[in-house]
Amino acid sequence: MALERVAVIGAGAWGTALAQAAAIAGREVTIVGRDPQVIHEINTQRSNATHLGDQQLSPWINASVDLPEADIFVLAVPAQASRAALTQHATALRGKPVVLTAKGLEHGSLKRQSEILADTVPDAEAFVLSGPSFAVDVAAGRPTAVTLAGDDAEATSDIAAALAGLTFRLYATDDLVGVELAGALKNVFALGCGAVEGAGLGASARSAMIARAFAELTRLVVRMGGSAHTLTGLAGLGDLTLSCTSTQSRNYQTGMALGRGDSIAGIGLAEGVTTAPVAKALADGLGIDAPLVDAVNLLLGGRVTINEIVAGLMSRPLKRED
Repeated sequence: MALERVAVIGAGAWGTALAQAAAIAGREVTIVGRDPQVIHEINTQRSNATHLGDQQLSPWINASVDLPEADIFVLAVPAQASRAALTQHATALRGKPVVLTAKGLEHGSLKRQSEILADTVPDAEAFVLSGPSFAVDVAAGRPTAVTLAGDDAEATSDIAAALAGLTFRLYATDDLVGVELAGALKNVFALGCGAVEGAGLGASARSAMIARAFAELTRLVVRMGGSAHTLTGLAGLGDLTLSCTSTQSRNYQTGMALGRGDSIAGIGLAEGVTTAPVAKALADGLGIDAPLVDAVNLLLGGRVTINEIVAGLMSRPLKRED
């Protein structure tokens, strides 16, 4: 099957960056957005200044408010907007490969992105893209490697090859569950690591939190049907490390603000904020010990400071490292 035409649903930073990557890979790309001004700018100025500054876009990219026919559809909207976007475009997506890129669990239903796709477009073929990547790097053609997960090994490899270019490398896997959960849950841990940084608790504390976050992430993912092997790769350790150390991460930035004592009401909403209570509900429902997830939820509740939370974590009974 030819995989030449790519439609990216979502004209934000990540959608535009992925469109750029697909265009660099030689594909014919259409970005589908809701804002006529953004669409006009992409088509006439070859830029999306609101989201990517002065980054010039490939001439192989077009933009539209209407969804065109395509061989590959890429969904690049926030996690909590996925259901609405998929429902809106359900007819066009039937029987098509859909690459899901949001890193979050649905509030209320506790569902992963591929489960939302199964609800809204049952006969679409789900693929999940995740890994250590920032939109500005991908759009600028800086070397980036990510993971693409799908149930069909051959189809996943074909999609990965269609989207890969000289600076954007995709590694195929069949672990949809592990890749999705790792991408969503790392945002929660990034909030905690950012809070440690914002409170000035030091690099040693942050490093310890990353290590314990990896152990907690492994417990959660494996119990929920994912593979521990996935967590040692790009979608696991790679993305966790990037999100928990870089100020380019919105979740890390949000955590830093909380660590400084800012109110969540005055901070831009990051994916981890909505995923944290979902992660806690999942862990509690499965009886999984997740002290860092609990700690982040306490922090988001605004009733306990990061210093008090860390003191509580440090006073937990000593145990052997898992």
